[in-house]
Amino acid sequence: MTDHDVTGFTQSTFTHDGATRRVLRRGTGPAVIIMAEIPGITPKVLRFAERVAAAGCTAVLPVLFGTPGRDANPATAGRANAGRYLASSLWQVCVRREFTLLATGRGSDVVRWLRALAAAEHERCGGPGVGAVGMCLTGGFALAMATDERLLAPVLSQPSLPLAVTASRAGAIDISPDDLAVVRRRCEREGLQVLGLRFRGDRLVPGDRFAYLRRELGEAFVAVELDDSAANPEAALPPHSVLTEHLVDAPGQPTRQALDTVLDLFRTRLLGEVPEATG
Repeated sequence: MTDHDVTGFTQSTFTHDGATRRVLRRGTGPAVIIMAEIPGITPKVLRFAERVAAAGCTAVLPVLFGTPGRDANPATAGRANAGRYLASSLWQVCVRREFTLLATGRGSDVVRWLRALAAAEHERCGGPGVGAVGMCLTGGFALAMATDERLLAPVLSQPSLPLAVTASRAGAIDISPDDLAVVRRRCEREGLQVLGLRFRGDRLVPGDRFAYLRRELGEAFVAVELDDSAANPEAALPPHSVLTEHLVDAPGQPTRQALDTVLDLFRTRLLGEVPEATG
């Protein structure tokens, strides 16, 4: 896959608390905030956004790092170019204090900006509320955003923070105890459902992290855990990105079923639809 033309996505900026970032949008209907993984909004992230828009929602993609549409696949972009781009995006994250990579018991400061974006998009797009999808290092952001009652459909796709360099970090996620308590109360009182996706062999998303979320949120945490053999074998990296790089987009494939589960969550919570059986 080569670089993706972002034609079809409108572009603007959003400012909150002194921070201004670009935002891409596509579609109509209730908003779904899509937070990309490293190295950024790749062609496959844009393709996922197109699926969200086709489901009847407005796909909203904040540019947190990287260049929208740039291909990061070594097979098509070249190994050297892909490596430089990945390193550049990682550097952007590492040098910015708003991203917290290691600390347990706290979230990244960028979440406050994302909550404000979600509130603004709810006002802009209407509907009962907002959805959010975080991927990899942004995975836990969708959980922390759910302290806001407007967030009705949080999806944690391969949530990778804090980096699992110790057992305590492997069995935690990047959210403060106070914020987690708010989300837990919403699950108990409002029926909020939190969806999590991972490959079982993914060292960046250890099983202890999902076990922690099950203990904290109970049945409100719905885990989709896939065998590594379900990942797209043509991907450059080991199984990790369920909805993008490792998606096998064909009926009956486990990753396609995971994608359909995400889209059904949006249809149910944001559009009031009763989803049909897919596969």
